Amino acid sequence: MTTVKTSLSGRNRRSAMMAGAMGLGMLGLGFAAVPLYEVFCRVTGYAGTTQRVGEAQAATVQATNRVMSVRFDSNVNSALPWSFKPEQAVDHVTVGARDMAIFIATNNSDQPVVGTATFNVTPLLAGQYFNKVQCFCFSEQLLKPGQTMRMPVLYYVDPAILDDPETKDIKEITLSYTFYRSTDEQAVDAATGDS
Repeated sequence: MTTVKTSLSGRNRRSAMMAGAMGLGMLGLGFAAVPLYEVFCRVTGYAGTTQRVGEAQAATVQATNRVMSVRFDSNVNSALPWSFKPEQAVDHVTVGARDMAIFIATNNSDQPVVGTATFNVTPLLAGQYFNKVQCFCFSEQLLKPGQTMRMPVLYYVDPAILDDPETKDIKEITLSYTFYRSTDEQAVDAATGDS
């Protein structure tokens, strides 16, 4: 009888250890899911995620003779006391040529506020071909009380969009931004000079 209890208790212990290891593994996967999803979106352009490229890569791209419209959309979350809009609502760009869009943001409050922008493009399939060389969205932005700032985006549409059967007929891309109040207290303190 004692031998049976000992072997059952050994099995229970092994089962408990396996369940614990599986639980820890699932917890680890949960924490890794967000960064892995972000990498996946950046690489594939999934869900309209644009690409980020360096100056060297952008310099190798050849302009084509195809012109496409790029429409600019701007939004501000209600928790952020800013106004934010594109300087120009639509631009006609040559596929493969670098272009610049300017957005204008104003802090309508009486205190410094740090904002962060999220972005995407539509149609969603165009995300993998929309390349940003420089963008205000790459970092958080601090606006002092009443301050207005011009925020540039340097971008190009990759000529490979014309070779993809699913995107070759796209004539207009919409680049959309939404600004939110930063929730990263350390970044806010660093930007506003608080300790």
